[in-house]
Amino acid sequence: MAGEISFFEIGVGDPEKARAFYGGLFNSWKFETGPSGDGYVISTGSIPGGVHSGDQGASVYAFFSVPDLDAALARVRELGGEARWLEDSENNVTEFGRFALCKDDQGSGFGLHQPPHG
Repeated sequence: MAGEISFFEIGVGDPEKARAFYGGLFNSWKFETGPSGDGYVISTGSIPGGVHSGDQGASVYAFFSVPDLDAALARVRELGGEARWLEDSENNVTEFGRFALCKDDQGSGFGLHQPPHG
């Protein structure tokens, strides 16, 4: 359903340390090596997530589900916000869907996620 949180991403400097920290904090989280080999895909039992490197001190990104990412990005811009694609390989798009990082008209960040078509 559109507008529900469908994915989260944690940006860190060191993915191994993040795995140890969040795995120790949330024992039910399962970590698998990510598609790029530099990070992890997280299975939480409900909302899927990921950890990526090169983003020391970043906030957790919440991604809201949309049925059509192109239309949603156009609407963000119409409403005075900003949006940029997160480019990814076709294989990742097939497995995880399409993602964009956005800012609302006041500069607050959020993400949009079009889940893969089943």
